[in-house]
Amino acid sequence: MITEFGHFALWLALAAAVVQSVVPLWGARNGSAAGMRVADSAAQIQFLAVGVAFAALVRAYVVSDFSLETVALNSHSTKPMLYKVTGVWANHEGSMLLWVMMLALFGMLISLFGRMIPVAMRATVLAVQAIIGVGFYLFILLTSNPFVRVANPPLDGRGMNPLLQDPGVAFHPPLLYLGYVGFSTAFAFALAALITGRVDPAWARWMRPWVLIAWSGLTAGIALGSWWAYYELGWGGFWFWDPVENASFMPWLIGTALLHSAIVVEKRNALLHWTILLAILTFSLSLIGTFLVRSGILSSVHAFANDPERGIFILGLLCLYIGAALTLFAWRAGDLREGGVFAFWSRESGLLVNNVLLSTASGVVFVGTLYPLVLELVTGDKITVGAPYFNQTFLPIFGLTMLAAGIGPFLSWKRARPAVVLRRAALTTAISAALTAGLAVGVGLGEPVGLLGAFIALWLAVATLQDLGHRAGLPNVNARVAVRRVFGLPRSAWGLYIGHTGLSIAAAGVVAVSVWKAEEIRTVSPGTALDVGPYAFTLTETRNETGPNYQTTIATIEVSRDGTPIATLHPERRWYPVEGRPTTEAGIRSLWHGDLYAVLGDPDGAGRNVVRYYYNPGVPWMWLGGVMIALAGLISLTDRRLRIGAPSRRRVSTAQPAE
Repeated sequence: MITEFGHFALWLALAAAVVQSVVPLWGARNGSAAGMRVADSAAQIQFLAVGVAFAALVRAYVVSDFSLETVALNSHSTKPMLYKVTGVWANHEGSMLLWVMMLALFGMLISLFGRMIPVAMRATVLAVQAIIGVGFYLFILLTSNPFVRVANPPLDGRGMNPLLQDPGVAFHPPLLYLGYVGFSTAFAFALAALITGRVDPAWARWMRPWVLIAWSGLTAGIALGSWWAYYELGWGGFWFWDPVENASFMPWLIGTALLHSAIVVEKRNALLHWTILLAILTFSLSLIGTFLVRSGILSSVHAFANDPERGIFILGLLCLYIGAALTLFAWRAGDLREGGVFAFWSRESGLLVNNVLLSTASGVVFVGTLYPLVLELVTGDKITVGAPYFNQTFLPIFGLTMLAAGIGPFLSWKRARPAVVLRRAALTTAISAALTAGLAVGVGLGEPVGLLGAFIALWLAVATLQDLGHRAGLPNVNARVAVRRVFGLPRSAWGLYIGHTGLSIAAAGVVAVSVWKAEEIRTVSPGTALDVGPYAFTLTETRNETGPNYQTTIATIEVSRDGTPIATLHPERRWYPVEGRPTTEAGIRSLWHGDLYAVLGDPDGAGRNVVRYYYNPGVPWMWLGGVMIALAGLISLTDRRLRIGAPSRRRVSTAQPAE
């Protein structure tokens, strides 16, 4: 009965979305305040209905209701409770229900916390979001219904992919969807601006908090997914340039450009067309990512579905939404008039360069991701575009982006003095070069490519600290005044400094592990020691144990340096009998400068095991940098200026008073 009620609630959410997509637009067109206010009520009803549907599905997994097809195919009665719950979104049907619930969540939040937005703008934004929801509700109900019953329920389920039976899965997909789906707000604000004809600093200020939420969620989701791949898959790496990984990375790059572009609109009423286009493209790439994961055209641990009919349905939605948005942009963009003008040497120009570099980087990833798929579709030839392509094309562009990010804060709004900018940049260059030389000589690091990467990471860190000192008034004021000025900075400024510092730390970690990683892969007997970089790894024993729903072989590996014990690692090799699949659990010890990493492989039948040992320098810096970048967005979100409206630079006839 509860299952049927959940199914009914999903249809009710569709009905609420239809009302929300039609009545508010009619009200905005005809000046009906009552019609426009329907958007708020419908958004809240829609979220309540889809929340009930989601809760019903969670209950079915918790109680192991194998009369539901999705539960029978993706769960098992012996699974720990955590994985019964996370199993809800570890499959196609449940994850799509989570997708539309996130969409409804953002609509509900806008209806509750967007009261400073004029009612016509808010109604139009919510209507656009509802139009997106209608398509995906129909997709779920017609092709991916999570409430489908089976005629003869099995006694137990088939279980869940063992790779997904990990605590990281509890947070990784929801955070990714917070970003993926959250960027629908930017899309909705962009289309609402085109429909109403209002694009000004107030519009940018209304949109930016929602973009910050989505961007922070996607940042955390990508970092968590990378961490999961690092410790769960047992290959010693953190990023494979998998097409589905790229599908989340592309909207992050364009979303980062959108955040910076929206600042220009808010501050200077410039780059209006560019900002609207970025808002459309950001969510468009999210939709493309949804298509890649669910179309069946990719084979990946990240992919949910392999049914081409579902892929065709999503492809139709993708073409409809993206095509309609770009058509509306082409039709209405000419009516928008740019406001503020700026010189070549200005903060606006710096942010524009940053935008172009980020967009180019995203384009490089887009080509490398989709070219093999298009080539196979057209010619039938199968090729693989891997790390060499991305390393040679993406990394140089992103290196330039980091250099530009360091220069940007040196520039003044509207017009900057080149001599001042060049003097500050020269100081940053000298300090960064000296620090890089110190690393090369003091630590004994070689590899010119690695040192170049270290210089770029240091450049951004030094430039960020230099700008913070400049805003504090150093060296022209005493320490007490400087500290007071630093703590008096707006939170959006702190978000910038923390985000740029986090990016420099993460980049330093990526460079270190990519260039200076040490590894050994051997077949060894207990007692055998292998040297990995400055460390000695010794396998002392292996033992068999039983887990909640798996059998496991656990190794004990002692790690020492110059005869001094450093750590004891316990990598595992697990076997899940229900699913009939093995997994590896890496043994990891994190030190401040890097990770000691061990993986236990197959036995050879003669008392020996294949082992993989790694010393991964810089890996903890990557995770710290990722946390700082995500935190930067949330800190910026608390800035008081994002909670109040900005004055409009011109009057627009379609604007309505806020309520």
